[in-house]
Amino acid sequence: MLWSVSFSWVSTAWAQGPAGAPAPAPGGLFASLLPFLLIFVLFYFLLIQPQQRRQKKQRAMLAALKKGDRVVTSSGILGTVANVSKEIVTLQVADSVKIRLKKEFVSDLQADDS
Repeated sequence: MLWSVSFSWVSTAWAQGPAGAPAPAPGGLFASLLPFLLIFVLFYFLLIQPQQRRQKKQRAMLAALKKGDRVVTSSGILGTVANVSKEIVTLQVADSVKIRLKKEFVSDLQADDS
């Protein structure tokens, strides 16, 4: 009798399928992909779109650089633009000290009141 009980349990387990097999989704493919689509939309509006806006604003600021602008570099150096070329900006950081750096390292315009 003991053998018949254990065999019936094994046959029932095999009839149900593998233990790790997921049950089919009742809503189909769209219902199973819906959480991933919602996460992507959330990431787009919270991360991707604001970053694209910041990059567009930075590119516009770099394109509008002109001689005499007071700027801050990404390393924190404050200076006045002495010369601007396509890729290089020359900053005057003291009376007789000028440094050259790539344009993309200018991070912000310095406020006039500081």
